[in-house]
Amino acid sequence: MDLIKKYFPGMSEQQQQLFAKLGPLYREWNEKINVISRQDIDNLYLHHVLHSLSIARLIQFAEGTTIMDVGTGGGFPGIPLAIMFPESDFYLIDSTGKKITVVNEIVKSLGLENVTAEQKRAEEVDVTFDFIVSRAVTSLPDFIKLVKKNISTENFNTLTNGILYLKGDDAGKEIKKLKAGKFIFDIYHYFPEEYFETKKIIYLYNL
Repeated sequence: MDLIKKYFPGMSEQQQQLFAKLGPLYREWNEKINVISRQDIDNLYLHHVLHSLSIARLIQFAEGTTIMDVGTGGGFPGIPLAIMFPESDFYLIDSTGKKITVVNEIVKSLGLENVTAEQKRAEEVDVTFDFIVSRAVTSLPDFIKLVKKNISTENFNTLTNGILYLKGDDAGKEIKKLKAGKFIFDIYHYFPEEYFETKKIIYLYNL
């Protein structure tokens, strides 16, 4: 939790309280339904919460922005971003029902009114959003095929609508042949912890 305060000192008291609740909630639910590896639960704030919030270093979502988190797993990056941007709306999907059960219970416990979570595949979603976020659920070319139809063409953020994809060091190889607008951001520049040395945000637009 100290890491979150360190890098986001401007949070409200309510946001700080919500982030503080994440640790106990995930520990409790992870005992019942394993959404984070047992070895990794002690690194929840570094490996999952702060990693998710790297997107908040790249863009401050405007009020009314809609975001879909595809393959959200236990709720990352969607839940931390929803806490950080209470005026934006988040739609979290995953094909595994048990994971969505955990997500919904945590959302309910936190009282997050800007989050909807459903067991669903991206292929089944026919609504558009300003941004699609995800943590490396598949190869980027395949991911683009899945969600390209879901990106709205009406832009009102500082970045053009598109995909914000959290990925490891192999990102460059996957996007070389893509014709879309693209940028690779090194998370290590935002958070100089060793864990982030190979972590990237891939921003794709004009798909």
